[in-house]
Amino acid sequence: MFSFKKRRREKLRNQSFPPAWLEIIEKNVPIYHRLSGADKKEIQGHILVFLAEKNFEGCGGLEVTDEIKVTIAAQACVLLLHRETDYYPGLYSILVYPSAFIAKGHVELAPGYYAETEQVHLGESWKHGALILSWDHVLANAGDVDDGHNVVLHEFAHQLDIEDGFANGAPALPHRSRYVAWARILEKDYSKLQKDAEEGRSTVLDEYGATDPAEFFAVATECFFEKAVQLQRQHPELYEELKLYFQQDPAQAE
Repeated sequence: MFSFKKRRREKLRNQSFPPAWLEIIEKNVPIYHRLSGADKKEIQGHILVFLAEKNFEGCGGLEVTDEIKVTIAAQACVLLLHRETDYYPGLYSILVYPSAFIAKGHVELAPGYYAETEQVHLGESWKHGALILSWDHVLANAGDVDDGHNVVLHEFAHQLDIEDGFANGAPALPHRSRYVAWARILEKDYSKLQKDAEEGRSTVLDEYGATDPAEFFAVATECFFEKAVQLQRQHPELYEELKLYFQQDPAQAE
């Protein structure tokens, strides 16, 4: 079964990349221009596999177009470069709203007593099956590659995080020995961000990353690709750990 899937994916990666899709990427995804020629070729192959395997659904009256699918896929596949990948195996559907959407949740008022809440979300990643995005914010975030905010990178980082079954800020690493350094470095920088947030100090990492370790990894991933030089300067160990995991060095491309 695995060999069949591997052969099918290899066949997809070797197909010609549609010129219309390339125009979309070049217009909507500036981060693509920072890639080397070899990386551009690799990411095109990943996009072909990704779009063949994932289902896109429009919500709130949005009609899904090639522009929407390719713009999202190109950014999601940046996270897959240079690594063995199973293309976000727990993800089957990407739901896209025209703009920010309302998500219902619950807050505990007292032990055993909960109230329903409604919050405005730009994106949401589920542990199994689906990921939700706001198209307006996908497009706006993709267009500014230096602001440190990218909802696609953020939500797909969550998908990487849960590949081992746990949303804990530690994605599946290739060697067990790597987890010790990962835990030490990310816990240290996570604690620092929490303290900075509590004391109102500005930092290259968005304070939303202080919410929990899973959000810290997602925020750090956004920052790694969009504010690489600043992250490397302010959090050198964290940068090196992410560089080792993603097998990329975006600070060299800025």
